[in-house]
Amino acid sequence: MQKLLITFGTRPLAQRISKMLQDKFEILFSTSEEVPSFLASNYLKIPTGVNPTYAHEILKLSLDRQVDIVLPLGLSEIQTISEAKILFEEYGIQLLCPDRETLEEVFVLENPNSSVELSLFLNGKSLNKTNDFDGGISGLYAVSDEGDDVALCTI
Repeated sequence: MQKLLITFGTRPLAQRISKMLQDKFEILFSTSEEVPSFLASNYLKIPTGVNPTYAHEILKLSLDRQVDIVLPLGLSEIQTISEAKILFEEYGIQLLCPDRETLEEVFVLENPNSSVELSLFLNGKSLNKTNDFDGGISGLYAVSDEGDDVALCTI
């Protein structure tokens, strides 16, 4: 079973994604936020997305834990790590986030409520039983009712 690393693991959105994908992936949570000591063993500590070493720390963590796929949920994390997509791919690690150019063009929906249907894509292919999406997008999205437009979902 492939391993999926989800950032902002303490947030409800991360927990919701975990429930959607628990049958397909072994889920690991990471966070840059403070975690009570009795819960600390459930979360891998990472730097904030604005930290200059963020991408390298996530890569190191992914290699150490044999992670196959990384889902960054914070917008600052996505902005930072999207520039390192090629580096991750060289190590066989897929990033579930748009590339830098797409990120500048896509609508961003922060903290989608629980009624919003979420679709997780890797190069346009759905990872959670929703329809595939043309255009080769990667990341967590809300797809319009018509199925022709998307919004990137972040924390």
